Amino acid sequence: MNKIKNLLFDLGGVIITLDQPQAVRRFKEIGLVDAEERLDPYTQSGLFGALEKGEIDAEQFRAGLSDIIGHEVTMEQCLYGWKGYVADLPARNLVTLRSLRDEGYRIVLVSNTNPFLMSWALSDEFDGNGHSLADYMDAMYMSYKCGVMKPEESFFRHVLEKENLRPEETLLIDDGPRNIESAARLGLNTFCPENGADWTSEIYKYLNK
Repeated sequence: MNKIKNLLFDLGGVIITLDQPQAVRRFKEIGLVDAEERLDPYTQSGLFGALEKGEIDAEQFRAGLSDIIGHEVTMEQCLYGWKGYVADLPARNLVTLRSLRDEGYRIVLVSNTNPFLMSWALSDEFDGNGHSLADYMDAMYMSYKCGVMKPEESFFRHVLEKENLRPEETLLIDDGPRNIESAARLGLNTFCPENGADWTSEIYKYLNK
C-alpha cells in the first residue's frame, strides 16, 4: 500500500474561505454591471479567465475591464475587486499546514488564481504575522504562471512532472468537484471539503488510511 507523501492544496475554498458574492458586489461597485455573469466560483472565463490562464497580464486586464465598464479603472480597483473573493483565512489552516510540513509531507499549492490576488497572498500581509503564503509552501503552481487552469488534466500532469510525484503517493485537497474528478482520473488521491469547512482533522483520515 502506498503512503501519502505529497499534499496538493487549492488556495480559494480550502486555505482561504471564498466569498464570491462579495467579489461580485465589489466589481459592481467599480462599474461592472454584469459581474454575476462574469465571475465563477471555480474556473473563470472571458477576460477574467484570460487573466487566470496567463493569456493577458495585470495591465491588459485593467485596460480590458476599463473598456467593458466604459471608463478607466485603476490597478487598485482591480485588486479591490479580486480581493472580494477572500472572506477569511482561518488560523487553524495555517497551523495545520505548518504541522503537516513538520511531519514530513511535501506541501504544494495548486491554484486557479491571478497576479492581483497573488500580489496580496505573496506579501507579508498574507497571514497578519509578517509571513506570505510562500512561507507555508514547498512549491507553488498558479494557473496564470502555468498557462493552464484546473480542471484541465494537463495542469495536474504539469505539477506531477515538475515535482516528480507519483499520483498514488499524492493527495489533492480541493473544493472544486470537477478538479477532484480530473485529478482522480490521473490516479491521485482526492479530498473535497466544502468551501470554508474545517478540514484540519478530517485530512488525517486520508493520511492514516
